[in-house]
Amino acid sequence: MKIIESPREGMQSLDFTIPTEKKVSYIRQLLKVGFDTVEVGSIVSRKLIPQMADTLEVIRQVDFSATRSNRMVLVVNTRGAELISGVKEITHISYPFSISSTFLKKNLNATTAQSIQTVSEIVNLCEKTGKQPVIYISMAFGNPYGDPWNMGLLIGWIDQLKKLGVKTVPLSNVAIEIGPELIRKVFTNLVPEFPDMEFGLHLHTTNKEWQENVMAAYESGCRRFDSVISGYGGCPMTGKEMLGNLKTENLVEFARGKGLSENLDTAALNDAYQLVASTFVKPLESFKGI
Repeated sequence: MKIIESPREGMQSLDFTIPTEKKVSYIRQLLKVGFDTVEVGSIVSRKLIPQMADTLEVIRQVDFSATRSNRMVLVVNTRGAELISGVKEITHISYPFSISSTFLKKNLNATTAQSIQTVSEIVNLCEKTGKQPVIYISMAFGNPYGDPWNMGLLIGWIDQLKKLGVKTVPLSNVAIEIGPELIRKVFTNLVPEFPDMEFGLHLHTTNKEWQENVMAAYESGCRRFDSVISGYGGCPMTGKEMLGNLKTENLVEFARGKGLSENLDTAALNDAYQLVASTFVKPLESFKGI
């Protein structure tokens, strides 16, 4: 089972910016654990998401030579993909596509046609630079905007992504609550329909419902799961109240129960857990009156 740790998603959800040096120390620690992938940052609007403005500086300061983890950066347009495609330390480029046109407008200020074109350009850049594209489908299980959603529509869009050369497609619920029945329906349809593609689950959830949802995905053939230590995160651009992310702590325990986490360095993971409290904390200068 693959665990994709996303400090990027945790950091971008805060109402303050973690200092660069703290980000560097935290990501260095995560890279020691042995996660399949660590999403180290994103190339996004400095104005809209200032928490991620120092991503390139963080990458410059982190030593990636000793890690066995893949390193992923999220981009929201071709320009960002062009920038990160030249960074040799990064192995994967991710992009938040969606079958919800409303979400694409809110999150990327793009139409569906523009977003598909961006996916095509990212795939081509990855082919040229030896990186792997990871195309997320946000609102993959429905949406709160009233945009069309059904299984046939989802399958149709994934087929388009496949034709563009996409092989890795994590599915995200972003802002709506989902249940195990829907998760089973989606993965039991997609996994046999696209045997050459890897599907993942990027689950936004409360801390109460995570286990039955992860179990439903796992039993339906999903073997790739995104998570964030302590469950920080959510998409700040949905226009809806955010749910947190699946906690890495919970996902690791689930994996251990299945005998699937033996490659993780337990000591390094525990150190990462301890480091969260001093990393995800508002700097004193951010408080008014101080």
